[in-house]
Amino acid sequence: MTLKISARKSDAHKKVAEIIKNGGVAIVPTETVYGFAVDAFNIEAQKKIYKIKGRSQKKPLILMTHNIEDVRVFVDISKKALEVTKKFWPGQLTFIFPTTETGKMVAGGRNDLGVRIPNNTFMLKLLREIKTPIFTTSVNVSTKNSSKSYEDVLDFNGIVDIIVDGDKCEFSFESTVIDMVQFPYVIIRKGCLNSNELLKYVIV
Repeated sequence: MTLKISARKSDAHKKVAEIIKNGGVAIVPTETVYGFAVDAFNIEAQKKIYKIKGRSQKKPLILMTHNIEDVRVFVDISKKALEVTKKFWPGQLTFIFPTTETGKMVAGGRNDLGVRIPNNTFMLKLLREIKTPIFTTSVNVSTKNSSKSYEDVLDFNGIVDIIVDGDKCEFSFESTVIDMVQFPYVIIRKGCLNSNELLKYVIV
């Protein structure tokens, strides 16, 4: 049975945090698209997402936290890259950075990891409440369109543990993704953040 709760409810973030901490799978709204969310340290919960989506486990999930200090526990951010993150976070930009040893532990040994601090009131409250990073990926079956509204995610009613109603996502388009593992940096997904605006800050 799937619990449904409004993002406007004052304690919604606490309920979602509790479920995620206990190994559950949540569907949460962000400013880009809706996402599946699980505890980043729970391997079994991560596997649930892959099964629900029908997604290859070779494809990485995105790590979310609420501040840069926490992000740096999991990835190495150069001085230049740190300047860029401060301009665009919280926001609609996912960075790929080299993993630290701790990052490798949560990312299944990967040498790189996508990370983002979202600019969404509910998500920031959730991330502060849960006090641990979460892994996310868009709500959809692989190869299908991402969910951009509460109505879209109801296809997963009865499959996940909790669904948060955040109405329609503000941008309703995926985040832009830039690989900053090494120079030259590469925009590997054009999303709702203007790529030309980003390039002004990353071109050396």
